[in-house]
Amino acid sequence: MSLSHTAAEYMLSDALLPDPSSSRAKGLRLELPSDRLLKFVTVGLPLFLVSLAFAREFSAGSQISCFSPTNFTGKQSAYTDTACWDSLIHHGFDAEGRAITKSLWALKVFPYSLLVVAVLMYLPYLLWRYAAAPALHCDLLFIIDELDKSYNRSVRLVQHMKRIQQASAEPEQFWEEYERARRERYFEFPLLERYLTCKQHAHALVFIYILRNLLLLLFLAATCLYLVFLHLNIFFQDEFSCSIKTGLLQEEPHIPPLIPCKLVFFSVFQIISLSVGSVYVLLIPVVIYNALQLCQWDKGLLSVYEMLPAFDLLSRRMLTCPLNDLNVILLFLRANISELTSFSRLNAVSALREATANKEDIDTVIDFMTLLAGLETTKPKH
Repeated sequence: MSLSHTAAEYMLSDALLPDPSSSRAKGLRLELPSDRLLKFVTVGLPLFLVSLAFAREFSAGSQISCFSPTNFTGKQSAYTDTACWDSLIHHGFDAEGRAITKSLWALKVFPYSLLVVAVLMYLPYLLWRYAAAPALHCDLLFIIDELDKSYNRSVRLVQHMKRIQQASAEPEQFWEEYERARRERYFEFPLLERYLTCKQHAHALVFIYILRNLLLLLFLAATCLYLVFLHLNIFFQDEFSCSIKTGLLQEEPHIPPLIPCKLVFFSVFQIISLSVGSVYVLLIPVVIYNALQLCQWDKGLLSVYEMLPAFDLLSRRMLTCPLNDLNVILLFLRANISELTSFSRLNAVSALREATANKEDIDTVIDFMTLLAGLETTKPKH
């Protein structure tokens, strides 16, 4: 008998979780994987394409080619290219023959506008990082620590029950005392459960998370509309007529009134705008999906922890409207599931519970541990 008792003690000692390392606080992820992907694409894509555009500009030299008259010298042709690039105004005529002008300056500032887009896409991340991440970090650290401690308390409780049962002369009286303790909720963990309940009535994290997604959605839509405006008004005109008869050259008779010019970089800007616009359109459903995640509870994680004694946040129907901070915390707990050591243990216990023939004998992890410790021969049926 002593050998079985010793084996049970070693088994219960191995079931205890090790003390959390100090690196847990540094390893917590304060961004969901989908949010991290959105930040990488929305900020990195325009920066990458702008760098390619600037690299081509520096390597190719002039971004414009004007067809100067044959009597122009080399310096006069260079001046024509520079003047037309500085003005970027198209001179033409409408259907009635009246002179009209059209500014093409949006083409010159297009690379810099993409830099502005990248900065705007980074603003929602900064909002989350400085307005919500510190509080979320504290919440996750406390809840993960308490969940692991609650599991360890359950195992230590079984160890204590094992010692009392071995020293008890009347096993039936011992189990009657155990059942009474369960009915009177001596095994509950009020601090953790009340903390989670309190988070159901807080809305700071969920407000900032929704605001972050709304801002990102707004910036994506604004960028797409800006690119559509450029394509409809400018990005179909790679040739324009430039006038250099201004200032001292206004009265020169040998200078033609209009000089045809062609934009060398036009096709590159078209490809860049189409790439950014198409990717951003595809990301809009991802942003909407991230926001809609808060419309339903992630009950899988809490249902596993109902194996802890008197942890019945779900069974007592305490989960009401999902738009609160607790739902946000559950999403980030799922993202940090590797830091939650007790989850894998309880998940395995829950799976074994489904495979056990007498499921009614297992309500909590304490019941399961008593079965493993060899107390099932004396434990009464529920």
